[in-house]
Amino acid sequence: MPGSSRRLGSRVRIVVLDGYTVNPGDNSWEPVARLGELAVFDRTRLDQIVARARDAEILLTNKTRLDAATLTALPALRFVSVLATGYDVVDVAAARARGIPVSNVPEYGTDSVAQHTFALLLELANHPAEHAAAVAAGEWSRSADFCFWRAAPVELAGRTIGIVGLGRIGRRVADIARAFAMNVTVSGEDSARGGEVARRPLPRLFSESDVVSLHCPLTAKNARFVNRDLLRRMKPSAFFLNTARGGLVDEAALREALDCGWLAGAALDVGSTEPLDPRSPLLGARNLLLTPHMAWASLPARRRLVEVTARNVEAFLGGAPINAVG
Repeated sequence: MPGSSRRLGSRVRIVVLDGYTVNPGDNSWEPVARLGELAVFDRTRLDQIVARARDAEILLTNKTRLDAATLTALPALRFVSVLATGYDVVDVAAARARGIPVSNVPEYGTDSVAQHTFALLLELANHPAEHAAAVAAGEWSRSADFCFWRAAPVELAGRTIGIVGLGRIGRRVADIARAFAMNVTVSGEDSARGGEVARRPLPRLFSESDVVSLHCPLTAKNARFVNRDLLRRMKPSAFFLNTARGGLVDEAALREALDCGWLAGAALDVGSTEPLDPRSPLLGARNLLLTPHMAWASLPARRRLVEVTARNVEAFLGGAPINAVG
């Protein structure tokens, strides 16, 4: 139930502010619960944080924001662990000023997110769901030929995928792309780790690639960097993918690019607001696939998320925090 809580164990008080997406009933908090008195709230509004976490020494959050004012109102707080890789929901500078370490989970969903990235790409290239729906509607049965298609499949072999951000997920996407016999180019501050991978400045990557896929974190410096200028450079046959963060993209510019045919299609698993604003310019865009920020959510990935979070808490209690950010 929204707002419900569960208390397990004893010792240090640990509060999870928004645990439902991590464990909607198929996962377990036991690795964390064994470390202290655990209260898990499915969801927490901003105006509920202080009341629920007032006595918490350890606070776990996924997407519930912890700004400077909120941190100041929690005098017992000693440690924050983010139930995700991205930690922009926490004012890390304010936490540091109070001597509160902040940790994240740097790797848990690599395989799941990379798999979803290619699920989106294959839907753009082959349209299996669209054609399955057409068959169910009787279009194949009415066909004069042994086969039919609404759009011919796009063969990925020999095409170039440009990856923005070569962290763990970006590298895994590159591995899968090579298995499809694609050429791989990269861009981003971490692209130097790509070894033999061809590196390109962003404008060139967008203009040369048949597929552009984002796998970089969202920072103050790169917000909405996928803008009209970069999208205008893309090939009319190219695809754009984003399974990273919605705030990386100027969504009005992407809508314009799709509606004007500057690129062949796009597929996103994230939005600049989540849940997606019903007034979002993305809704109704031509040749756009949207999935609801689910790439990370396989059960194995969520189990790893809890396990690493437990290690973060245990390390803090032992006096040597790990996976510290900021």
